[in-house]
This record gives sequence, structure tokens and C-alpha cells, in this order.
Amino acid sequence: MQLSVIICCHNPRMDYLARVLKALKAQTLSTDNWELLVVDNTSKDPVSASHDISWHPDARHVREGKLGLTHARLRGIAESSADLLIFVDDDNVLAENYLDVAVQIATDWPCLGAWGGQHFPEFEGGAPVEKWKVDQWTSTFSRDLWSNNYDPRVTPFGAGLCVRRKVAEQYADLVKTHPLRRSLDRKGENLNSAGDIDMAFAACDLGMGLGRFVNLKLDHLIPKGRTNDDYLLRLSEGSGYSQVILDALRGIKTSQPRRIDRIANFLKRLLLEPMERQLAMASEAGRTRAINELQQVRK
Repeated sequence: MQLSVIICCHNPRMDYLARVLKALKAQTLSTDNWELLVVDNTSKDPVSASHDISWHPDARHVREGKLGLTHARLRGIAESSADLLIFVDDDNVLAENYLDVAVQIATDWPCLGAWGGQHFPEFEGGAPVEKWKVDQWTSTFSRDLWSNNYDPRVTPFGAGLCVRRKVAEQYADLVKTHPLRRSLDRKGENLNSAGDIDMAFAACDLGMGLGRFVNLKLDHLIPKGRTNDDYLLRLSEGSGYSQVILDALRGIKTSQPRRIDRIANFLKRLLLEPMERQLAMASEAGRTRAINELQQVRK
């Protein structure tokens, strides 16, 4: 068994998940070399009732009763058996050679503990007019990137994230010892994030590196709702919150800005376009929410 593919889902769009599974069925890597786990995180309609995965000889549905992407990922880690794990979101359509390329990277780059690739958005109803909205969902680059440091520029995202088992287990141990990590990532309707980054950083904790590779490609299915302003403002708030929490967990202290800094930030925001200003304010609101929570935890 070369690798385990783990799909974590919560109330997924059935048409999207069908495409995700279809892309996995079309992989060039023989199904004899990988297992498939579909982790259903308390979906209202059980995924096992609507999606047949019997085409794969080593596939199974798993029901995780604790709500939250972190819980689903931990369940996937515990249930899987291979030394290489690949996390696939329920809206990720992998290129047909994705698993083959991931295995080759694992062999060619034994120094790396976590890696990912390029993400190409497929927008429902066509791409939005605003370029910044397209950029929000695009992750492309022209050369392979890697580092032995906690470097956000080369840190892979959760979509198509490849991690060695010892890295995944290191991350699972970190979550057990510090439950605050469970506040990272999606939980129901909230848009917190950065659990994927925290897992990737676990590779650096073990003295291994991170990488992003041009030949690892997937299409990210983006529904209309994820390009509207309200959603993106909520996403910005969740990102601001998650960055502060991640920094705290990684030993970087963040405090409330001084009055003079708040005034300076306010003046800077006046120079921004209206939507940029709203996004900056949403991110700052998320940071403030996180700082307040951390202060309560420390009391």
C-alpha cells in the first residue's frame, strides 16, 4: 500500500463530490496501490447512501460524529494505513496523474514531510469580473518550491495536501496536547482556517521540509456563493482570526495594537478602495476576536 487518500466532507454538494470521485477513479496509479477513505463529518444526509465507492477494492465510508474539519482529519489519520496520506477536499478534482506524481515526489524527496501543488479554480457560472476574486482562489507558480523552514510561501494548502504518516501523527499529537488547535479550520458554518498549515509545519517540527510542485495539479470547484462579497468578508475575518491563533500556537505572541497604531491603520485604510477597506477591517476584526479569546485562555 503506497498511499491513503482521505476525503473529508460535511454536507457536500453531491454533484461536486461525484466529480471528485470520478477523478479518483480515473487515476493512472492502480487502485491496488492506494486506499480510499471518505470521512463523513456529520452530514445531514449520509454520504454513504448517495455515493458508491465499490469500484475501489480498498475503499470505505467512515462517519465522524464530532463536528469540525480537524476532527475529520484526525479520524482519517487514525483510520488510514499507508505511509503517505493525501487529503482531498470534497471540491477537488485531481489531475489523472496526481497520485502517481505524489508517490514519485515521496521517493525523490525523502527530506520533505509535506507537499502540495497548483490549484486552478473552476467557477460556477464563469469567472467573476473582479481579478482579485479570481486570484483569491488561484494558486499557481512556474517552478518547484521547497524549504526546510516555516515558510508560508512554500507551505502547501489543504487541497491535495500530501503528508508522510509520521508528520500526520506528529500533528495529531499536537492537537491532543493543545486543544486550541481544534479552533483552526472549518466547523459547521464558520470559516476559520490554517489547520492545514499547522499540519504542514509539523514536518518542520520533525526536521523535515515543505514543498510545492508544478506537476501536482488539481481543479478547485468554486460555487457562486464563494465569490460574493459577504462570503469573502467572512473568509477574511476567519483568516485574520486563524493567523493569530496559529501564531500563538507556534510561539509568536500577538497583542492588541497600541492606540497610535490603530490610528495609523485607520488612516492607511482610508487610502484603500472600498472593498479593500472592508476586507482589511474584517481581517482586523478576526484578529481582535482571536486576541480576546487568547486572553481568556491565559486567565
